[in-house]
Amino acid sequence: MQIELSSDRIRALLDIDPLFLPPYTSQILNLANQNAQGTRPRIVGQMSELIQEFTGRTVKEWEDWYLARHGDRLATAREKIRSMVAKIKEAINLIDDQIIDTWLRDLVIVKTFVGLRFQEAILSEIASKFKADYRLAVPDEESKGIDGFVGRIPVTIKPVTYRTKSQLQEQLPSVIVYYEKVKNDLRIELDETEFSTP
Repeated sequence: MQIELSSDRIRALLDIDPLFLPPYTSQILNLANQNAQGTRPRIVGQMSELIQEFTGRTVKEWEDWYLARHGDRLATAREKIRSMVAKIKEAINLIDDQIIDTWLRDLVIVKTFVGLRFQEAILSEIASKFKADYRLAVPDEESKGIDGFVGRIPVTIKPVTYRTKSQLQEQLPSVIVYYEKVKNDLRIELDETEFSTP
């Protein structure tokens, strides 16, 4: 049996009032907070540890407990987020058709090209290290999870976060090469022994 609980249902089960915010404000506040880092542990505290110290049962008790010990931290978080919202407002006022066109071209044209071709760059780099040819996979091979070949070795290219996805039980018929974006660069991880066969 599987049971799915929506966030609204969880709030109801825990006797927490529904959240009502005007349209788009939650997304804007999430973006502002992400950029301002207003709710990082160094600002509001390490919540996973604080909740362990809390002995109450209701959200009201939790609120009172937290505010009594760390209430000033919310003011710091609010100021960081408020400052970032002001910067976002300024940025929104700068957005015109030219900015939209520039952003749209970068997203649809450039990032698509880079996103698809960076696999080729990885294959080319690996092939040069092993003095082999490479090629990108054809659609039938792609449907099997293969991104390309180094020599005759099928290769799948995955982000390093792929390793941590416990629900992934797929068996790929290829050598897996991992990559991680580091600033403007790519870090590639591979097992050299898997490329030593002819």
